Amino acid sequence: MQIKESRFNVIVKTKSNSNKLVGFDKERKTYLLNIKAVPEKGQANKEIIRFLSRLLKKQVRIVRGLKSKEKIIEVL
Repeated sequence: MQIKESRFNVIVKTKSNSNKLVGFDKERKTYLLNIKAVPEKGQANKEIIRFLSRLLKKQVRIVRGLKSKEKIIEVL
């Protein structure tokens, strides 16, 4: 996965079978992401950060959307 910008959008589906980057929605300019964790007590957000950090080999943080399926991620 190659992301050129320092910020990008994701739509997250929680309670999935595996952590996986599913694809890219060109119309919405958003990455689609499946995460195993449940959206309770920030568990899914922690898993998203962990997964994307490993995938990109860089630190990331959630800029917007901590309580939403649609999030803005920033690469540090």
